Amino acid sequence: MTHQEKQGEAALRVHTGGRRRRNFSQPAIWWSLAAAVPLCFLLIFFLWPVASLMAVGLGFGEIGGTSSTAASSGFAQFAAIFSEPRTLRVVSQTFAQAVCGTALSVVLGVPAAFVLYRLEFRGRNLLRGLATVPFVLPTVVVGVAFTALLGPGAPLAWLGLDQSFLIIVLALSFFNVTVVARTVGGFWANLDGRVEQAARMLGASPARVFSTVTLPRLAPALASSAALVFLFCATSFGVVLVLGGRSFSNVETEIYRLTVQYLDLNSAAALSIVQFVIVAAVLVVSGRLRRGLERANELRFDTSQPVRFSRVHLPAVLVFAATTVLLHMLPIFALVLRSLRDGSGRFTLQNYKNLFAPPAGSKLSGSVIDAAMLSIGIALIATTIAIVLGVCVALVASRKPRARSARRAIDAFDGFVMLPLGVSAVTVGFGLLITMHQPFGIGIDLRTSIVLIPIAQAIVAMPLVVRTLLPVLRGIDGRQRDAAAMLGAGPLRVLGTIDLKVMARPLGLAIGFAFAASLGEFGATAFLVRPGAQTLPVMVSQLISKQGAENYGMALAAAVLLGALTAAVMLLAERWRGEVASEI
Repeated sequence: MTHQEKQGEAALRVHTGGRRRRNFSQPAIWWSLAAAVPLCFLLIFFLWPVASLMAVGLGFGEIGGTSSTAASSGFAQFAAIFSEPRTLRVVSQTFAQAVCGTALSVVLGVPAAFVLYRLEFRGRNLLRGLATVPFVLPTVVVGVAFTALLGPGAPLAWLGLDQSFLIIVLALSFFNVTVVARTVGGFWANLDGRVEQAARMLGASPARVFSTVTLPRLAPALASSAALVFLFCATSFGVVLVLGGRSFSNVETEIYRLTVQYLDLNSAAALSIVQFVIVAAVLVVSGRLRRGLERANELRFDTSQPVRFSRVHLPAVLVFAATTVLLHMLPIFALVLRSLRDGSGRFTLQNYKNLFAPPAGSKLSGSVIDAAMLSIGIALIATTIAIVLGVCVALVASRKPRARSARRAIDAFDGFVMLPLGVSAVTVGFGLLITMHQPFGIGIDLRTSIVLIPIAQAIVAMPLVVRTLLPVLRGIDGRQRDAAAMLGAGPLRVLGTIDLKVMARPLGLAIGFAFAASLGEFGATAFLVRPGAQTLPVMVSQLISKQGAENYGMALAAAVLLGALTAAVMLLAERWRGEVASEI
C-alpha cells in the first residue's frame, strides 16, 4: 500500500469512525433478530416434533394426549417392527420407486434441458414457464389425472397399469423431469460451446461429441439433480397413496396407514425414523454434489450461445416433444375431459355444479368450494409466514464475513434451515400431531383447530423461498455494499438500495412457489385437518376413495379446480421472475 493510500484510509477512518461506532450495535441487533426468528420457529415447530417422533420410535418416549400405550423401553419395539415382512417390503418398494423414478426423470430431463436452454427458437421463455407447472402441481391432482387416463373406465385402461409399479414411476417422473431440466439446463446454458465445436471439427460425430465431451462436463449438474429427484421420489406421498393402493405402499403412505387406520402410533413413529435416515443420507450426498456444482459454476466459461436447430438435434426434440405430450399433457387432458362427463359418458357440467352443492349421497361435511376457499386462506397465511422467514434466512445466509468462524456459523445456519426441504411432510405433520397437545403448558390443545396447518405448510414452503432468493443475493458483489457505506449510506439504507432491490424480481417467483406448495400440500395437512375443515387436496383424496360415479366425478372436477389454481399462480409468478439459476 502506498503512502497516499494509507493517508486516504486513515482519513476515511477519521471521517466515518464515529458513525460506525454509533451504528455498530444497531445492525448487530437487527441481524441477530433476523437469524433468531426463523431459528426459534424451526426449533419449536420442526426440530422438537421431529426429535419427539424419533424418541417415540426408539421406545424412549410417550405420546402425550393420545390413547396410545406408553412406549416400550429400549430398542425392542423398534426391532420387532422391522422384523415384520411387510415393513421390509415397504422399505424396499420405497427405494425401488425412487431409483426408477430418478432414472426415468434424468433420461427424459436431459433432452428437455437441451431444448429449453440450449436450442434457439421463438417462444422459448414461454415454454420454460409452462415447463415449471408440472413440478408445482399438487400430488393428489397428478394422481387423479393418471387414474383418469389409466384407471378403471379410462381411455387407456386396457393397458392394465392401474395400481401398478409402472404408473407410480411415470407419475413421479411427471414432477421431476422439470427438476432435471432446470438444474441441468441452467448449467448447460453457460458451458463454453467451443469445446464441442473443436471436437466436431476434428471429425467426431454428434453422438460421440455428446457422450465423450458434453455428458462428462454435465456430470456435476446431473449428479446434483439426480440426488434431489431421488429425495423427492422417496418422500412422495399423494401420488403413491392415490395410485399405489396398499400393494405398492412406500414409507410415507405406510406411516399414514398405521396412524389413521390402525392408530398404531408407536409403529408409525419407528417407521418415520427409517424415513429420516434415508432423507439424511440423501441430504448429505446432495450437499456434497451441490458444492461440487457450485465449484463447477465458478470454473465454467460464460461464452455459450444458443444453437440453431439442425437435423442432428432431431432426436432430442422428438424425445422432449413425446415427454411433453405423453407424460405431461395427456394425463391432464384426460382429467379435464373426464371431469366433463357423467357416469354414462355424456358431456355435462354437473360435476362442477356439485362442487357448490354436493349431492346428499356424497356425505361431505361442506362443499368443495368451501374447502377451496379455506385452502386459499390457509395458503395465504402460510405464504406470508414462509416469505417473512425465508427473506430473513436468505439475507443472513448471503452475508460474506471475513472471519472464518462467522462463515462457518452462516454455513451451519443455512444447513439447518434447509432441513425441512429433505424431511418428509408426513414426518412433520405426524410430529406436530404428537407434540402439540397443550405445548408449553398453555392449556390449549392446538390439534383441535386448524392453526397448525399453515405452520406445517410454511415449514414445507420456506426452503423453496430461500433456494429461490439465496443465489441472487449471493451473486451481489460485496464491493457494492462497501462503496455505498463509504459514500455515507447506513446499514439499513445499504440493505434497502442494494439487497432488497436485487431481490425484488425473484421475490415474485418465491411467492409463487410458496403459495403453490402451500395450496397443494397434502402430506402434513392430512394429519392435521379436522372434521368440517378439510382443505381442497384432502377433499379430493376423500372423494376419490368413495364409491359412486357422482363422487368420482366431483373428485375429477375438484382436481381440475386445484390444478388450475396452482398453475395460474405459477404462470403469474414466472412473469415476475428474475434471471436466476434455480436450484429447485
